[in-house]
Amino acid sequence: MKKLILALLLMVLGTSCLFSQKYAYVDSDYILDNIPEYKDAQNQLDELAAEFQKEIEDKFAEIDKLYKTYQAEVVLMPDDVKKKREQEIQAKEKEVKDLQNQRFGKEGDLFLKREELIKPIQEKIYNAIEEISTEKNYAFVFDRAGSLTLLYVNNKFDISDDVLDNVGAVLGTVRREDRKKDEYQGTSGTTPKQENTNQQKPANMNSPPKQGDVNPGPVNKREKK
Repeated sequence: MKKLILALLLMVLGTSCLFSQKYAYVDSDYILDNIPEYKDAQNQLDELAAEFQKEIEDKFAEIDKLYKTYQAEVVLMPDDVKKKREQEIQAKEKEVKDLQNQRFGKEGDLFLKREELIKPIQEKIYNAIEEISTEKNYAFVFDRAGSLTLLYVNNKFDISDDVLDNVGAVLGTVRREDRKKDEYQGTSGTTPKQENTNQQKPANMNSPPKQGDVNPGPVNKREKK
């Protein structure tokens, strides 16, 4: 019985300690929406992805043409010529697969370009969150746009605008009065305002497209950090 009472006491103290901590949240999508430099970077990535995609599609078209020519002539080919043509087509296919991986692979050209353009912005945002959290003694900062499900939030704990103000001089963010934000509606117990499910998210740019499906998808923001 004494052990049970002690356990309950520790649980109560632990819960009390948890609720005594200060916390806040940010909306990373809202923050990125108000950083023009981020939008410019995304546009560059979209253009680069489209360029890479066309490059690969053109090479697949060449292979398709070679294969159709091979099919039309294969009946009349000697075995040695037939084998040589098959090897040529297979070599071309391997070349395109290697190019896909080079362009869209985990450490590919698109990934490296994204690291070059996006990572410095993300680091500045993180540093701003860390600075504000330290200054205001926040124990936790959640991301409303992340995978964590928040059934209700109080807007007074949203520090997204503070983060934008903090990085404004460096990243040239949109002025506070010109920012547009989707806010949660109602009181405790209500559900959040429905978000636009058609809005696309950062695409996983680490995986190369498959043969026959060379479109890596739009390189939009929405990657949660």
